Amino acid sequence: MANFGSIWSGFFSGAVKKTALVLGSIALAASVSRADLQVQPKPAAWKATAAAMDDRDEQMLDDIEQHALQFFIEHSDGTTGLTRDRAPADGSPSRAPASIAATGFALTAWAIGDSRGWISHEDAVKRSVEVLRFIRDHVEQEHGWIYHFVDSRSGKRAWKSEASTIDTALFLNGALLAREYLNSPEVTALVNSIYDRIDWQWALDGGTTLSHGYTPEGGFLKSRWDSYSEMLSLYLLGIGAPSNPLPAATWRAWRRGPVVTYHNLTFINCPPLFTHQYPQAWFDFRGRSDGLTDYWQNSVNATLAQREWCAELSTTFARWSHNLWGVTASDSAKGYVDWGGPQGGSDRLDGTVVPCAPGGSLPFAPHECLQALHTMRDIGGPAVWGRYGFADAFNPQTGWVSPDVIAIDVGITMLMSENLRTGFVWRYFMKSQEAKHGLELAGFKDRAWPTTDANQILVAGR
Repeated sequence: MANFGSIWSGFFSGAVKKTALVLGSIALAASVSRADLQVQPKPAAWKATAAAMDDRDEQMLDDIEQHALQFFIEHSDGTTGLTRDRAPADGSPSRAPASIAATGFALTAWAIGDSRGWISHEDAVKRSVEVLRFIRDHVEQEHGWIYHFVDSRSGKRAWKSEASTIDTALFLNGALLAREYLNSPEVTALVNSIYDRIDWQWALDGGTTLSHGYTPEGGFLKSRWDSYSEMLSLYLLGIGAPSNPLPAATWRAWRRGPVVTYHNLTFINCPPLFTHQYPQAWFDFRGRSDGLTDYWQNSVNATLAQREWCAELSTTFARWSHNLWGVTASDSAKGYVDWGGPQGGSDRLDGTVVPCAPGGSLPFAPHECLQALHTMRDIGGPAVWGRYGFADAFNPQTGWVSPDVIAIDVGITMLMSENLRTGFVWRYFMKSQEAKHGLELAGFKDRAWPTTDANQILVAGR
């Protein structure tokens, strides 16, 4: 087995340990005092977590969020506001098309940047209005469902992609957050217009569950959102929609399984961690249950189980451990791979670790995820940590590092960093009447939080 330290020293001898971040239009964090920040007080439930974080943790989370904001500023088109799907980690121009999901993360990033004083409120509103207006008026869509990838300048469909139900929902999550936080009449009108035009019933394609999407060439895709994955917010937004909503019964039409137990941790198995993270970047499931599943605890258990699984695989990948772990859909030396565990995807592993795996799970397991991110940054050095924060993935066995960052991976780490610290995204998104209505119609009720039993998860329809 190659020695990781010697690989890095050979590849990057003489490289400095830290790279300076030129923030451009972002105000330097050092120039903003804590008293100046516009972040709301931490919810009571997070006081113990916040107190447990030390200055090193806070500094890393500041770094993660500022570098992420830098990405969204530099790789969102200056005219249309659309955010590119990925970009070179060194700051070189991106040739990738825009991603509508990435644009939803960007809308949330502008609000976070505003709340922390890193961009002005006027700038956040201006950027949000520009992209929302362009999406309403120019970006191609089918019955309100926006194409997954579009040209960042024209808004035309790219790569023969589908009009995507899940990617439209991720965009809509960010749009609703912007509406609730920015409190701008123009932003509100634009978001409401985009939301109102979505035909949720059409996307059922005659079934009881939503199609993954639609293409002009082939019609509706055969795959359906019929089992647990990242689609929780898609259904809740549809059920709570202002026009052509989904029937409330669709919430119970999909399968909550397979349920597995690993190291005494019980959860619905969906191997890549992003499937457990994305809905809960915006929807706050803490203290809420639909009587079927405790989705918050389910994500906690899935995160901790993956950590145990990665540590056990140290017999195969010597650098993996309880402090260096995490896989989810990401770049690899052989291309983009949809991988994860504990069950499913093991045969494709090559020792690559993915920073957004622990990064996107920060609120679920703060201590374990913070330690993993510190270890990744310490081991990887300037090869792994650059202009936009972490490279998308790296292999501590071979020294391979992804040359790119991916917008949604940068985004989920930024959002969950802020949710861990302040609950900001949850607090404002959950002010949305549509989100509240969706949860109510889906049967969610408040209950005591947190549960005293890590496996107190009710799962029906296995």
